[in-house]
Amino acid sequence: MARTQGSHSDITGPRIRSAALSLFAQHGYAAVSMRQIAKEVGVQAGALYNYTPDKQSLLHSLMEGHMRELLAAWEGQEKPADALARLESFVRFHIGFHMQRPDAVFIAYMELRNLSEENFAAIETLRRAYEDALEAVLKQGVAAGQFTVPDTKIATLAVIAMLNGVMTWYRSGGRLSLDEVESVYWDMVRKSVTT
Repeated sequence: MARTQGSHSDITGPRIRSAALSLFAQHGYAAVSMRQIAKEVGVQAGALYNYTPDKQSLLHSLMEGHMRELLAAWEGQEKPADALARLESFVRFHIGFHMQRPDAVFIAYMELRNLSEENFAAIETLRRAYEDALEAVLKQGVAAGQFTVPDTKIATLAVIAMLNGVMTWYRSGGRLSLDEVESVYWDMVRKSVTT
């Protein structure tokens, strides 16, 4: 089928993703129809299928994009050799990265239940890779005698859960700046893994 004159796939595709991200975050995946996404973008509902096979694929694509961006950004960070300094770097990175993407973060954690089994497994693999990066820092610190952590896997999940909590309450212009919040959280994480 011929594309409508004046349509631009390099513009429409990202607009569809942006609209879906916003609508899924605001109303929940299950409550949003492809027709609503199309209306938000300003195209006919049928036009969406030129960009995605279905709503499930769109959700998976959004989550996968977020996780791959997160992993690439962490990989690109300069990492200190010392485990304590590297852990601080992780804490500040995680909060800073996620605060710039609240809708993507919300979807990445709250909409896992709506993924098909195959898509869930793919996203879990990416999440595990990110968790493994933090666990490697904790293991390094334990081996160096800097951290006292009886179970690095549980500590990894606890630290990430704590850091993710910032997204639920922090608002720009509040009592603390984001830098101050990062410092407070770093202090809590540091105290939780050291003696």
